[in-house]
Amino acid sequence: MLGFSALRVSRLYRCGKVLVAAALFGVVLMNTHSLIASFQRNELADRRFVGLNKCPACFGTSWCRKFMNGQVSFEMWGRLRFLDLFNVKNVFFAQYGEPREGSRRVVLKRLGSNQELADIDQKICKRATGRPRCDLLQAVPKTEFSRLNGDVRLLTPEAVEGWSDLVHCPSQRLLDRIVRRYAETKDSGSFLLKNLKDAERMQLLMTLAFNPEPLVLQSFPSDEGWPFAKYLGACGRMVAVNYVGAELWSYYHAPWETRVDLARQLMDIAEQLTNNDFDFALYLLDVTFDNFAVGSRDGKVIIVDAENVIVADKKLIRQNKPEGYDVWYESRVEDCDKEACLSFSKDILCSRVTNDHNYYAVCQNLLSRFATWRGTTGGLLHDPPADVVRDGQLQALLDECTRPRRPYGRFQAARELRDLLTQLR
Repeated sequence: MLGFSALRVSRLYRCGKVLVAAALFGVVLMNTHSLIASFQRNELADRRFVGLNKCPACFGTSWCRKFMNGQVSFEMWGRLRFLDLFNVKNVFFAQYGEPREGSRRVVLKRLGSNQELADIDQKICKRATGRPRCDLLQAVPKTEFSRLNGDVRLLTPEAVEGWSDLVHCPSQRLLDRIVRRYAETKDSGSFLLKNLKDAERMQLLMTLAFNPEPLVLQSFPSDEGWPFAKYLGACGRMVAVNYVGAELWSYYHAPWETRVDLARQLMDIAEQLTNNDFDFALYLLDVTFDNFAVGSRDGKVIIVDAENVIVADKKLIRQNKPEGYDVWYESRVEDCDKEACLSFSKDILCSRVTNDHNYYAVCQNLLSRFATWRGTTGGLLHDPPADVVRDGQLQALLDECTRPRRPYGRFQAARELRDLLTQLR
């Protein structure tokens, strides 16, 4: 009886696959004309497709000439619009070409799902007109973004506090840095908000409120050694960043020596973002295998999703001295039924000089036996060699980094783990 049931299930499974394949073939057949057309045209040169028609309710215009001139084009599968149903994050791969330099791969992002982008339009309309639909070009100047136009000298913490993770606890020093390094203006380099054109100012503020990832990449650029993908430019609601390489997840089954090297780099990133000469602590709130990539040439680990990053100004914390500001804070582990969970308090991240959040996030979600992702457990350092298992030190440090048993044990474990990974590498 069991054999018969298994046989029937197997047949049903095969029939299901045939039906799905037939359905896909039917879809392709019915859309043959549009498919051929999609390969013949470059949609990235279409103002409406990239969202340029929505500016200044957009992310910038610095790359619009490149888009409109056809220098940016989707790679093959990116041209098939029906595949957008599976591309919820609106992330695309494209080729960017310069006459004398040839072409190179870039990543294009809409910085949100179609629904999230529609929601932001609706919010702008409701605030400006009270209706869910309107002419965005007429509505944006009537929102809070326009109140910072005119002769307003500085972008202040009071104006933007809580707009997004980047400015959950803003300091004037951070905001001056954001404005000074804003790449969507020809006159970058000044921290004075009034030096930006009205449209540029509203684009900056909308980006800050909706998805500040471009501003993180601009304010803490890879050219200065920060572990983020390089920001290239924007056109309308399409942002271009440098292609790094395959996502970290693709290295899950790489040779042990490779995984040890990647683990050491991840711990180095945690240290750099926590303690640096600029006295800004950048805390990663969303740490998953998909949010990191590995350089195809140099093997360097880079953060490729920087939407959820809190920046705490340690200088301001020392100056204001909130209660307990100089007490080392240890992140608490809480059980969660979802993958890649992290427990944290944004307010505490903003009010303590010394915080172990980044070490906890990397150990918990990427390296240790507690890490879970896509149905797997064991983390990047799974299945170590027999001699490493016998030694026991690596497992002990990973456990202490994830579930510390001693007061401030994670801080010490993170330091020792970096040293041990260097030796193993």
